[in-house]
Amino acid sequence: QVQVVQSGGGLVQPGGSLRLSCAASAGSFSIKIMGWYRQAPGKQRELVAHITSDGSIYYADSVKDRFTISRDNAKNTVYLQMNSLKPEDTAVYYCNADVGPLDTSTMFRYWGQGTQVTVSS
Repeated sequence: QVQVVQSGGGLVQPGGSLRLSCAASAGSFSIKIMGWYRQAPGKQRELVAHITSDGSIYYADSVKDRFTISRDNAKNTVYLQMNSLKPEDTAVYYCNADVGPLDTSTMFRYWGQGTQVTVSS
C-alpha cells in the first residue's frame, strides 16, 4: 500500500521560515520522485520543487534561493525548508510521490493530504 503523509505548515509572518515534511511508504514499489506542489485560491496547482532518486532537483523560479528541498532516503522522507516567506507563498502545499517498480519507467503518482501555509502579518 502506498501512503504519502505530510506534516508542517501553519501561520508565519513575512520573512519567516517554515519546514514541511513528507514521508512516503511505497510497499514493493520504488520511490522515484518526490516533490512539493502548491495551490492558491483561484490559481492552478503549480510545482514548487522536486527531487529525483538520483538527487536531481528542480525549483520553480518563484521560490529559487528561498526554498530548499532535501531528502532522507533512509526514512523515505522529503523536506521543504521555506525561508524568507512572502504573502504570495500562501497556499495549500501538497507533497507528491511518484512510485513504480524498480528498474522500470512505470510511475504512479500519489498525493499527500495537503497542508495550509499562510504568510501574513
